[in-house]
Amino acid sequence: MCTSAELSQFLSNVERRAFKHAVFAVHDNHAALDIVQDSMLKLAEKYGAKPVEELPMLFQRILQNNIRDHFRRHKVRSSWISLFSALQPRHDEEEIDLLEVLEDGENNSSPLPPEESLKQKQIIAIVEQALGKLPPRQREAFLLRYWEGMDTTDTAAAMGCTEGSVKTHCSRAIHALAVSLKAKGVELP
Repeated sequence: MCTSAELSQFLSNVERRAFKHAVFAVHDNHAALDIVQDSMLKLAEKYGAKPVEELPMLFQRILQNNIRDHFRRHKVRSSWISLFSALQPRHDEEEIDLLEVLEDGENNSSPLPPEESLKQKQIIAIVEQALGKLPPRQREAFLLRYWEGMDTTDTAAAMGCTEGSVKTHCSRAIHALAVSLKAKGVELP
């Protein structure tokens, strides 16, 4: 059984990664933040008493379901909203990077020199762009396996597919990312 301190620690550790995962899926910072917050609340309300080792898989399943629900709601709303009003750009809103607002308590290192920081930000932007271009299932499998560190069995359970499908999606995602990054001149170790 999970204590409230363990649940709180789990949620604080998963918050940033879950936010980026949702941003990659929905391409909207505000919607992604809502999805993550809703997922965290659902986990705490419905599964807060589960053992700590079950929380990562349960949370990922809830997160993926909330992302799918977002797309379902968006599709229904889009069916009755005029196409032209949806395509008008909004110039009155200021762009805010929510990742800069969220604190990372585990990163106590000193800041990088400006030129290294710029280079790192540029590479991260290229990697994020490449991740955003992956098909949804490939991106989901890749992020769960390599970003969340889940094994193949847990990833398959979270995605609702077989382990073979997870391996296929991950392999294709890795290949597509390697090709995309190499084309942009990014060589990873």
